Amino acid sequence: MEMTGAQIMMKMLNDEGVDTIFGYPGGAVIDIYDELERTDIRHILVRQEQCAVHAADGYSRAAGKTGVALVTSGPGATNTVTGIASAYTDSIPVVVFTGQVPTPLIGNDAFQEVDIVGITRPCTKHNYLVQRTEDLAQIIKEAFFIARSGRPGPVLIDLPKDVVGKKIKFVEPDNVSLKSYKPTYNPNMKQLARVVSHIKKAKRPMIFAGGGVILSKASEELRELARKTVSPVTMSLMGLGAFPGTDPMSMGMLGMHGTYRANMATGRCDLMIAIGVRFDDRVTGKTDVFAEQADVIHIDIDPTSIHKNVEVKIPVVGDCKITLKALNKLLDEADLGDLDKKRVPWLQEIKIWRDANPLAYCQEDTIKPQYVVEKLFEITEGKAIITTEVGQNQMWAAQYYHFDEPNNFISSGGLGTMGFGLPAAIGAQIACPDRLVVDIAGDGSIQMNIQEMMTAVQSGLPVKIVILNNGYLGMVRQWQELFYDKRYSSTNMDFAPDFVKLAEAYGAVGLRANTPEEVEPILKKGLAIDKPVIMEFKVEKEECVYPMVPAGAPITEMLLV
Repeated sequence: MEMTGAQIMMKMLNDEGVDTIFGYPGGAVIDIYDELERTDIRHILVRQEQCAVHAADGYSRAAGKTGVALVTSGPGATNTVTGIASAYTDSIPVVVFTGQVPTPLIGNDAFQEVDIVGITRPCTKHNYLVQRTEDLAQIIKEAFFIARSGRPGPVLIDLPKDVVGKKIKFVEPDNVSLKSYKPTYNPNMKQLARVVSHIKKAKRPMIFAGGGVILSKASEELRELARKTVSPVTMSLMGLGAFPGTDPMSMGMLGMHGTYRANMATGRCDLMIAIGVRFDDRVTGKTDVFAEQADVIHIDIDPTSIHKNVEVKIPVVGDCKITLKALNKLLDEADLGDLDKKRVPWLQEIKIWRDANPLAYCQEDTIKPQYVVEKLFEITEGKAIITTEVGQNQMWAAQYYHFDEPNNFISSGGLGTMGFGLPAAIGAQIACPDRLVVDIAGDGSIQMNIQEMMTAVQSGLPVKIVILNNGYLGMVRQWQELFYDKRYSSTNMDFAPDFVKLAEAYGAVGLRANTPEEVEPILKKGLAIDKPVIMEFKVEKEECVYPMVPAGAPITEMLLV
C-alpha cells in the first residue's frame, strides 16, 4: 500500500495511541495538517509554539502518557526550545515534530530554514533529521520508545517538506532495538541487601523522594517502604504528591524554600534513602555539608545522576517501581526488630522542629498570598490538579497546597520557566476533562503566555487561573530586599493590565478580590463557573517566601522571618 510521509506519520501516531496533538501550522507542515484533518486525533491550536510543548508536557504529566507537539520550520521550531528544555530538565516524555525546508535546500539559507537538530541537541534526549520517507515510520517508533523508556525525556523529529509529501510503499517498522541504548530496569540484588542492612542499623533514617517516583508510578511502593521502615519522608519540588502531603510521616518539601523540619532532618539523619532524585542545587545547598552525618543510598534509573552532585554510600541503578518492590520484599523477609520503638526518639526530634518553626504567616488587613493558597486547598479538598508559573507563586503553592496523590502538581522545576503554568494547565485539562485544573500564577509570570487564554476559550477548557498579584516580579524582588538593600531594579510590575477586563476580552470570566473577606467567596464563585476564569487577588506587595536558604549556604541555615 502506497502512503505519503504525512499519512505514514498519522498511522504511526495512531499506533502509539496518540489522541491529542498541540501545535501551530505553517508552510513546512501544511501537508501534515491536511492529513491530520482526516484522522480522529484532536488538535489543540495554541497561540505560540513554546506553549505547544508546555501543553504537551502538562498533558504528559497528568495523563501519564507521551505528549506530542507539532510546529512549522524556522521560528516555529526555535520557539519550541524553551518548552523542550523545560521537559528535558524535568524528565518528561514529549515528542516534538518540527517542519523543515525540502532536503535539497537544507544548508542553503532557505526561507525559514534553521538547524533545529543542532540547536536542540543539548536539551533533547535524542533528535532526528528525517532524510528519507522510507525511514520515517521506524524513526517515529524509536522516538516514542526513547521518550518514555529509561529516564524519560523529549525527543525531536525534524521533517523536511519533501519527505512528508513523498509517496512510498509503506512497510511496518521493526521492533525497536538500539544497541547503544539499554536502560537498566532491574536493580542489583546484592546492593539491595546492603540497603536492608543499613536500614536495620539506622537510628535516624529519612526518605527523600523525587520526580522519578512519580514518573515510574512508584508512589504505592514508596508509601509501603515508609511504613515498613518507619522513616519520615521529604520530597523535592518535582516529587510532591509521591507521598501524601497530609500524612503525619510527611515532612513536606526539602530545599531552599523547604520546611524547617525537612531541612533540619537532612542535617541530622544517619541514613538517607534518595529515590528518583538528582540532588539539584536548590535542594542541597552547600553540597559538602549536605546530609554530612548520613550514609546516602541513591536509587535512580539514570546512572549518570548517581555520584554527580552528592557522594553516595550505596548506588542502586534501576527503575524506582521495580526497585522498591524488590526492596519491600526483602524487608518482609528480614528481621527488622521493633522499629516503631527504635524510631521514637527520632520522630520526637522531628516533631520538635515542626512545632518550633511550622510554615506560618499572619493574615491581617491585606490579603496574604499564603492565605489564598490555603483557602484554595480547603475549598478543593486537595483534589485539584495544580499547575504553577514560576517564582513566589510556585513556592507558596508547594508549601500550602498539600498534595496527597501523584500527578496533581505540575510545575517547571529544573528550568524554572515563567509562562509554563497556563499552557500546562490546558494540557492537563485535555488529559483529565473531568478534573478541576487550577494554575497558580504571579502577575509577572502569567503575562509571559497570557495569549493562551484564547486557546482555553476556543477549546472549551474550563481552566482556572489564580493570580497572586503583588505588583512585583516577586522572587527577584525578595532577593533584592534581602541581599541588595531593597534596590528594586526593574522588578516593579505596577504597570499591569486590568486582568478582569483582559479575561473578558478573551471571552473568559474575570473576578477580583481586594480584601481578605473576599478571598473565599471569589474562589468559590470562580471554581464553580464552567468556563475559563481568571481570579485576581491583590496580595501583600512585599511578602517573602520563608523559610529561605541563602545561595551557597548549608541547607540547615535558614532565614525564618
